[in-house]
Amino acid sequence: MVLKLDKVSRGPNLSTLVASSITREIANGRLKPGDQLPTEQKLATTFGVSRNVIREAVARLRSEGRIWSQQGRGAFVADEPNATVLTIDFDALQQVSAFRSLFELRGILEVQAAALAAERRTDADIAAMREALETMTNVPYGSVTWLATDLNFHKTVAAATGNSYMVQFLTFVSERVRDSILASGNQKKSEDLARVTIGEHQRILDAIEAGDADGTRSAMLAHLSGAAQRVGLPEGPIGPSTQEKDS
Repeated sequence: MVLKLDKVSRGPNLSTLVASSITREIANGRLKPGDQLPTEQKLATTFGVSRNVIREAVARLRSEGRIWSQQGRGAFVADEPNATVLTIDFDALQQVSAFRSLFELRGILEVQAAALAAERRTDADIAAMREALETMTNVPYGSVTWLATDLNFHKTVAAATGNSYMVQFLTFVSERVRDSILASGNQKKSEDLARVTIGEHQRILDAIEAGDADGTRSAMLAHLSGAAQRVGLPEGPIGPSTQEKDS
């Protein structure tokens, strides 16, 4: 078994890069069903990362159904992909068209989820959104921490729908968007953009708190369209038109 594994570039998404590299080896047939992965230490040395990064990558591959692990024996390539597990190829997202498609999917899901949150939110949900937004305003715009707090705000909106599947799907898609933004490093950063982005989130929160489903749709769509432009995606519709809400 000859693998083509190279050291990964430094960055905040090392486990994603490692998982993507191993996935590529499986797809290319250099890692076959039943093959055992090299030890954590060997993988860490090969990729030039810590063992914790390897553990995170292996956990991700296991959750995607690509590998299975046994205590005391190690990790092995699964016999066949698990069709019930949703996966998104990280490497493919480096292509603008694929990344835009993912952003579009996020828009379709999140615009409607936000409207649902406006109809179902509780006082506790509003408090969680306020806390998430306040945290976002106190960290450097465009940083790794910023993206984490941004994701947390959107999780609180999803949670306000009361639909656990909505939370799972939106979290999954949003995390893949975040990983791609971090990998590309092309998010524009400025104090003006920080104010604009915070304002977009505030309008989403205000509309949800007011119980205004239509206003929330518009606010979320405006935010996602702005976010797409800030990460360099070509202009165009990102989510469902507000005119389509009753169709």
